[in-house]
Parts: sequence; C-alpha cells; structure tokens
Amino acid sequence: MQAIEWDDELSARIRAAFPAAAARSYLQQNFVESPTATVKPLIEFLRNTENFDMLVDLTAVDWWKKDSTADYPRFELVYQLYSFPTNQRLRVKTRLMENEAAPSIVGIYAAADWLEREVFDMFGILFQGHPALKRILLPEEWQGFPLRKDKSILAMDQNWVRDHLSIESGQ
Repeated sequence: MQAIEWDDELSARIRAAFPAAAARSYLQQNFVESPTATVKPLIEFLRNTENFDMLVDLTAVDWWKKDSTADYPRFELVYQLYSFPTNQRLRVKTRLMENEAAPSIVGIYAAADWLEREVFDMFGILFQGHPALKRILLPEEWQGFPLRKDKSILAMDQNWVRDHLSIESGQ
C-alpha cells in the first residue's frame, strides 16, 4: 500500500496531541496509525475533541507469516470512526503482538461491546477492561478462532460439529 502523509488541520491537531501517531492517506481515505499504548486516549480525543461521535466498525487483520519467528506484530486492529458534524470518516489502526491485549474502548463507545466480542470470537484478540469478553457468534465450547490464518478453515473444530450436530463436517 502506497500511503502518503495526510496533512491538514485535523491531522496536525492529532500529531500535536499524539506525537507517536502517524497520519496517512490512501486513495483519499485518511487513517491514523497509533501504538497500542496510546490508541485508547487517541480514540477518546477523536470523540471528545474532534467530534467523531460514532464507532462505525471495529475489525482486525491477521498478518500471520508461515515462516516467521513470531517476533512481529501479528494483528492489526482497525477502528472505523465517523463524525456527523463534519461528515468525515477516519480509520484508526494499531498493531498487536500475538498474545498482547488491546485496551477496551467500551467506555468511550458503547457499540464497542459487541464489536470487541466479535473480534475476540473470530481472532482470539483479548480486550483488557472489557466488561464481559466472551464469544458472541460461536458456541462457548468452540475450539480455535476462524479468522486466524495459521489454521485451515477445514481444520476448524470438527469435533464440536460431530458432537453437537451428529454429522461429519461438510467442510
């Protein structure tokens, strides 16, 4: 991805408040990359100071590498924010090591409750401070995380399917 530096009044205010954050743009879509330690204060700043009053979505990307030594940030969390007053969208990204927890933003956006649970359920990413982090789409007994790239979808919890549906997995 060939992103360019995003430079306007909003990005200048973000960089002034969070010097470790990088403001970039790709195909006129602005985003901010932030270290995990400052992503929660950054999102709170964007909501309270810059009027990004809606969390549209929260998802993750698994950058798993088969031949890696696992000493790189495996996951990327992507927060999609929207400002009704300015009609602007902004993406906030942070990278996580495999066993690193992300800070929960449920206290900033109530919608993050279910979105963080979905990311946990699909990727196994933990959210520190989440009020009830548990599976939301799959059964509690399910083994594994379907959107991780280190295991084939065909190797997902076939035991659960056999035990609860009395069939061999059709995958």
